[in-house]
Amino acid sequence: MTKQNNQDTTSSVPSSTKGNDSEITSDMAVKALIPLLITFVLGTLCLQGFNLVFTQVGKDAGAPAQASLITALPSIVLGIVCFVYGSLGDFVSLKKLVVAGITLLTIGSVFGFVANSFFQANIWTVIIARIIQTAGEQVAGSVYLVVATKYLKDSLKVVFFGIFTAGYQVSAAIGVFAAGFLTSIHWQYLFLIPVVTVLFLPLLLHNLPNHSDTGEKVDVWGFVIFGAATAFLTLFFSYMAWWMLVISALLYIIFAVYIHKAKNPFITPDFFHNKRWIMAISLILLFYLPNYSFSPIFNAIGGEIYHLGTQTVSLYIVWAFVVAAIFGTCSGWIIDKIGKKAGIICAAVLQLAGLIIASFCIRISPAALAAAGCLYYAGVGLLYSPVVDTVLETLTKDESGRGVGMNDLAMNVAGSVGIAIIGGLMTSKPLTGFSLAGATGSAANYGNLFLVASMATIVGLVVYLIFNKKIYADE
Repeated sequence: MTKQNNQDTTSSVPSSTKGNDSEITSDMAVKALIPLLITFVLGTLCLQGFNLVFTQVGKDAGAPAQASLITALPSIVLGIVCFVYGSLGDFVSLKKLVVAGITLLTIGSVFGFVANSFFQANIWTVIIARIIQTAGEQVAGSVYLVVATKYLKDSLKVVFFGIFTAGYQVSAAIGVFAAGFLTSIHWQYLFLIPVVTVLFLPLLLHNLPNHSDTGEKVDVWGFVIFGAATAFLTLFFSYMAWWMLVISALLYIIFAVYIHKAKNPFITPDFFHNKRWIMAISLILLFYLPNYSFSPIFNAIGGEIYHLGTQTVSLYIVWAFVVAAIFGTCSGWIIDKIGKKAGIICAAVLQLAGLIIASFCIRISPAALAAAGCLYYAGVGLLYSPVVDTVLETLTKDESGRGVGMNDLAMNVAGSVGIAIIGGLMTSKPLTGFSLAGATGSAANYGNLFLVASMATIVGLVVYLIFNKKIYADE
């Protein structure tokens, strides 16, 4: 649920604009928000769809060992552009930003479909198309929140923020179903889902403001260095080429030097001197490590163990995303009743229970696996609100915008590294020799993969139980 992270970027956007506020009314804002939300939802359909079927895409493209990169690399780009677009919305014309975003989204969609339908499918044309799509569609999510914050009257803000959150969760569920349906025809058609958004441009151009505010410049070099370091780290887990890890380490060192020397780095060294923030952000890195893994493991089990097509598998796993939508929508009310500490613990326990139960359900039935998935995704839906609030409260108000951006990046990078690890283990199948559930062969490997994924959640829960008093020390 990495895109839902944008929900909290509203805290970093000023309630009043620096330009001409009279240029757009609340009614005009509503008319702009609807197509922006649809664009965001359709982009999420692609993300979740390819997350479900990336192993099949990798096989068709002749590169099954690199299939996890179809999810990993666009997710890294997503984490970076979430931060960038939040900053750009303060001083770049929203019309120009949306035009650029929908243009990228359309180019990525058409390129991905044509290159892999009329020519031999290639893993890198798929990845490049997905990166372009991701960079384009995220504009809609960021501009949606900027418009809602700056131009809606107060009575409508809460409504449209809630719609945005629900839109992500529901689109995740529909994306799984759409992927299952389209793979029965051709997965290439997944690329075309967002193309319809180009029809929204006239409506958006009419209702969005055109003025440009003045604000701080985006630290392009900082993002480039940090993004490249993270990309090489993820690539290392897919290729296990040690030179990639060395390059990643060197780039992180260069980044550390850069933020000490640069005049206006996007994140300052003081960020990393905040011990409470480090402890809190480690929770995101641990809890979200297995975030992208459950669906592809489920899909592989459905195909190999039960001989089910992806369309049939999607009918099972889609209910887990429906549960995530319900818990995500209700998480604010739940946390208000039980508190953040109890909320994080409950969410972690639900995630852990889902992963462990799934490891024992490989040979029982797809329905049993789906039930375990519902438990896991209930935890995912419940976790977001309290853990993000916990991290942001370790920072000053002036740092909150950068804090939200780093949360987005941490969630996406953690999930990307996790799927790179799990994807490699799915392909190489090194865990077939032993199973606590008594399974053998591929069933043992998949059961153990769920247990491997659960280790990150266990460590995250232990870290939270040990350090939560220090994390909340200044509240």
